[in-house]
Order: sequence, then structure tokens, then C-alpha cells
Amino acid sequence: MNDPDHTIPPEDHTGLEPPSLLHGFDDDSFMRAAFKEALVAYEEGEVPVGAVVVREGRIVGRGHNLRETLNDPTAHAEMLAMTAAAEEKASWRLEDCTLYVTLEPCPMCAGAIVNSRMKRVVYGASDPKAGACGTLYNLVQDSRLNHRAELQSGVLSDEAGELLKSFFRECRDGTIKRRGAK
Repeated sequence: MNDPDHTIPPEDHTGLEPPSLLHGFDDDSFMRAAFKEALVAYEEGEVPVGAVVVREGRIVGRGHNLRETLNDPTAHAEMLAMTAAAEEKASWRLEDCTLYVTLEPCPMCAGAIVNSRMKRVVYGASDPKAGACGTLYNLVQDSRLNHRAELQSGVLSDEAGELLKSFFRECRDGTIKRRGAK
């Protein structure tokens, strides 16, 4: 991508590996932190999606799905993690942050990613029903919008996908009661 908003200056990056690796962190490590958030959602009977926002090698926002708990259609993991990061940073502009999320963001979350000016998005499992970061749409890289984020998909996708499948299987079997289900 030749977008100047996404160019990493040579003094900050060798061009050979993502900046997170230069500081001893990698995508798998941060995705595992997001996966832990997804496990919390699972235990609470929420759809198990988790997210973390990372800035300068440090997690500055965490979230997991709370739609049923809060009776809030916007309480997706990504939204909650971005809100926490914005509060931590004292700015809605997250242009120096990376979002790690276990499931591909939906159109609402992708819109928030664009509006927050998120630098990078890393997700695990693709979402064939609502994915807006490459599967059904690619809102975070749409050249018609005012911002585009770098995108990495498939990080720990097998684990994230299996957690979702397990949750819905257990809901169907009656092993767990999905919060908010009638």
C-alpha cells in the first residue's frame, strides 16, 4: 500500500518485520491476550469474541462481547476495547495502535476502526456472515474512505474458530445457556 498515512519511517522500522517484533512482541502473543478475553465471554454465556488494543508494545484496551449482558447492540469486543484504549490515551485518535480481535470485525466495528484511525487490524477467524475486513466487504481498506488500516488475517484462526464452534455446539446441546437466549 502506498498510502503515506501507513508508511513507517525507516528510523522506526527495518522494513523486514512488523514493528511489534522489533520490541520483542509478536502477533501471536497479542492474539492470545484477545483469546483470553474471548474465553471470559464464553464463561459469561456471551458469544466468545475478544479484543485488545496495543500501543507501543503495551495493551491499552481490552474487551469481550457484552451485548447480552448490557442489552447493547454495540457492545462488541472491538468497540469496548477501542473505547478503553481511547480513554487510556485520552484521545479518540488511535492512529498509533493495533487492534487484535479473535473474529473478523463486522461493518459496525470496521466503521469504528476507520473512524478511530486505527493503524493496523489483526484478526483470527474470518466471518462469512458479517465480515467487513475482507470476507464480505473490506471497509478498513476502502480507498473511498478517509482512512485505511493495515490488515492481517488468520492469526490463531483455528483456535478462534474452534472456540466459536464449540460455544454454538454447546448452546444447541443445552450444555451451556447462551446469555439472553429465550
